[in-house]
Amino acid sequence: MKTPIYMDYQATTPLDRRALEAMMPYLTEKFGNPHSTTHKFGWESEAALDIAREQVANVISSKPEEVVFTSGATEANNLAIKGAFGAIGQQRPEIVTLSSEHKCILETAKACAPLGAEVKILPVKSDGLIDLAELRQAITERTAIVSVMAVNNEIGVIQPLEAIGEIAKEVGALFHTDAAQAFGKIPLDVDRMKIDLLSISGHKIYGPKGVGALYVRKGTKLVQHMHGGAQEDGYRAGTQAPALVAGLGKAAELAAEEMLQEQGRLSALMQRLLDTLSKNIDDLTINGSIESRIPGNLNVSFTGIDNSLFLSKVRTLALSSGSACASGNADPSHVLTAIGCEKERMQSAIRLGIGRFTSDEEIDFAASEIVTAVNEIKKGQ
Repeated sequence: MKTPIYMDYQATTPLDRRALEAMMPYLTEKFGNPHSTTHKFGWESEAALDIAREQVANVISSKPEEVVFTSGATEANNLAIKGAFGAIGQQRPEIVTLSSEHKCILETAKACAPLGAEVKILPVKSDGLIDLAELRQAITERTAIVSVMAVNNEIGVIQPLEAIGEIAKEVGALFHTDAAQAFGKIPLDVDRMKIDLLSISGHKIYGPKGVGALYVRKGTKLVQHMHGGAQEDGYRAGTQAPALVAGLGKAAELAAEEMLQEQGRLSALMQRLLDTLSKNIDDLTINGSIESRIPGNLNVSFTGIDNSLFLSKVRTLALSSGSACASGNADPSHVLTAIGCEKERMQSAIRLGIGRFTSDEEIDFAASEIVTAVNEIKKGQ
């Protein structure tokens, strides 16, 4: 077993070698521009995009032609919110989202305000879940888009997507979900959940960085946000990277095939970790719902323990105190603030992320290291 043990799977995931193998031909001999339609090199690269579109679509039960490739979930989120508001904002100026959303959702929604958007940011309950009654009360026939992330990147809670979709449709609003942390980890069905727009990221599912996708339900109007050619049905100009797209497609296929088995394995590992920590550490608090949560995320607070001091004590573990996107920011976590955590609880919060390559041995080692570090700090060592 090598250290440091990687336990930051919400920040990024290792590239699965099977995804890398799918990418390699398009980094070497199959180097054509996928938009060159007059020769074999272009056809080979175009075929890679077609295959990946189908692989991604299969995970969410959509049609391949409804998948638009992007540079990642951040771009997909921008295209979804700015694109939808640009298309229908004059008639429906409201954007509704949650206080616990990823920064790229909150900042994108706020960026629409100078264009006339009325942004409603709803609170969440203490477990991190949406209050459906508040959502129903907040949205109106003036609401353009409701954006609620499927799984929170910091506390791992799973939002009730089907119920949210039903409420959005009651007033004819579009429903967008940032599914970067959910895609390939929990079942997603865009028709059953009434999702119109869904964002994903390659590097959260053991695929490459620099690629993602936006599902756009057929008939949904979006304003183009990158101008140039007519690639990606005119939604997103620019030459696609077949190698990255092929890696995303293969990663999506593998995630779907292994989802149920991986859910069971990660649930067992997370419970094993939690049992050891609970038994040996007093005043341990779990942040966010434990019932409605993906098994790879355990966000905990150790009362009286400063998380920066704790992280300096566990150099054998690759951990974080929250979102990688806010790394280096001294401000408290907006997600933990949203669920009502007091200052001391926020300052002691640690996110423990486990994933496809985490072993039983690593969990036992990590648990021992965490217990030792916490108890040493409490003793003033």
